[in-house]
Amino acid sequence: MSDSIYKPDAKETKSQVIKFTLFSISAGIIETASFTLLDILTGWKYWPCYLIALTLSVLWNFTLNREFTFKSANNVPKAMFLVFLFYLVFTPASTWWGNALTEYAHWNEYLVLGFTMAINLSTEFLYDRFVVYRNSMNTNKRAHKESKGKDE
Repeated sequence: MSDSIYKPDAKETKSQVIKFTLFSISAGIIETASFTLLDILTGWKYWPCYLIALTLSVLWNFTLNREFTFKSANNVPKAMFLVFLFYLVFTPASTWWGNALTEYAHWNEYLVLGFTMAINLSTEFLYDRFVVYRNSMNTNKRAHKESKGKDE
């Protein structure tokens, strides 16, 4: 690969959206299951259950999307820090609106969780694609191996 910045074509972008969505669904299952367990077993309010569940799903999603969706060999601490910056904004905002909607507007916790997860999926994909991995897509061993297979 040359020194120029890699820009995926429409087909690859579609593949990234599909992979990101599928991995996010798996992360959503982890988030929902852990949220449900914490909610049922602890009796805690919405926000601590949500924060713990969100953390577990973010770690899962980051790992899978870095390796398979964006195929990045980027410095892991740097990529993780950039994702941390996203969640530095998203987490307080989503915790605030989640708590407000469940405690004061009396919305169902799972409706709020689903709504929040949908917002998270769309905004994080854009952030990851254009900020975290914009200069490091298709740089890992998997991408190089796939590239060699196409050239032959």
